[in-house]
Amino acid sequence: MPIDDEITSRISACTQVAREGKHITDEDAQWLFSLPERYAPLIQKGADEVRETHRGNLIDPCTVMNAKSGGCSEDCHFCAQSTHFRTIAPTYELMASDSIVEAARKARDNGTRRFCIGTSGRSLENPIELRIVENALGRMRNELGLWSCATLGSVSKNTIDILKDAGLNRLHHNLETSRNHFPNIVTTHSYDDRIETVVKAKNAGMSVCSGGIFGVGESNEDRVSLFSLLRDLDVDSIPINFLVPISGTPLFDTGAGIETDEALRVISVARLFFPQKEVRICGGRIPALQERHSEIFSHGADGVMIGNYLTRSGRSPDLDIRMIREQGFDLVPPHPLVKAATELV
Repeated sequence: MPIDDEITSRISACTQVAREGKHITDEDAQWLFSLPERYAPLIQKGADEVRETHRGNLIDPCTVMNAKSGGCSEDCHFCAQSTHFRTIAPTYELMASDSIVEAARKARDNGTRRFCIGTSGRSLENPIELRIVENALGRMRNELGLWSCATLGSVSKNTIDILKDAGLNRLHHNLETSRNHFPNIVTTHSYDDRIETVVKAKNAGMSVCSGGIFGVGESNEDRVSLFSLLRDLDVDSIPINFLVPISGTPLFDTGAGIETDEALRVISVARLFFPQKEVRICGGRIPALQERHSEIFSHGADGVMIGNYLTRSGRSPDLDIRMIREQGFDLVPPHPLVKAATELV
């Protein structure tokens, strides 16, 4: 079918709004999601232009470590670490700070710029565990010069303050999906619980990474609703995850998931919706995008998770660093402590 000139003009108008650093409207985002696939190249081109305008050609690679696995009391229907479901995900207590720091060192040497400590469970409030994470964060900052992140469930203001003082740069806490769809995938805590954690981190002056998982049965309206709330919360980084159905979890037998073209559309619309923010592609990248996974940057992303994920293996980090450079991109500068150490040599 031919390309409609009015649709082309409206896509161009959305691109121009985003290039000016403004958010496209919820209505425009919904409309972009609804367009037939023949308009995908125009949306992608616009997203790429907006990425280049506001984020340049620098890509931010990050790595996550599953420092405490399994045994989680929550029932997130996509997660293999919940005690509500029978899966083959490993279960172990929080690793020692030495093990966390060593993993961070290897990640830094592999090219990562930001290292995230992940722990399973509703929250991290156990004093012994908190001291371990606090110690690891301090050493990551002082010994390795790494930008740090942590995903620890719902955390108190006191815990946020402790970890910030220890050297934590960013807190990660996904909203996962829209308020309307959330009860379909999580029932053991509320949507407001998640929002509260994000607000606490923002109020503490912490950088916040918060996004969602796509392909969990949500509608395009749900996707725009999630984007709209993240915009209102003014989060700094929007991680985009794609569902990888895991045997034993409720979403495994429902036919949930996302097609490659649809996943790429999510990335492009996210860039137009968040022109000046980090758009980071995380879990499910390879299964969802397959041989097209290298297109994430031309569709608007400027961040990517490399290495393994929380419960699944990823690609070798050097393959992703090579992919970034072969496309003409460079890596964001390392933490200032790394630069300072280099200048002293």
